[in-house]
Amino acid sequence: MVVVHRAFGFRFVIYTQDHEPAHVHITGSGQAKINLLGRDGEPELVYSMGISRADLRRILNEVAMEQARLMKEWERIHGWR
Repeated sequence: MVVVHRAFGFRFVIYTQDHEPAHVHITGSGQAKINLLGRDGEPELVYSMGISRADLRRILNEVAMEQARLMKEWERIHGWR
């Protein structure tokens, strides 16, 4: 597990033994999973548990702003997309 970003009291994590598609796990007051390249190339929520809608909007916006850097981290950790 590699923490690749922190924001709003949440950790953005990429697991080293994870699978495609490229995604980040969000942990904090709840959990979420966001694909980095969803339909139309934008980040896409896979699931969320225990995270308020307001926090989820902030998190999705943060992933969109950091998308290129998070993809580079995914590729660095996994060596592929």
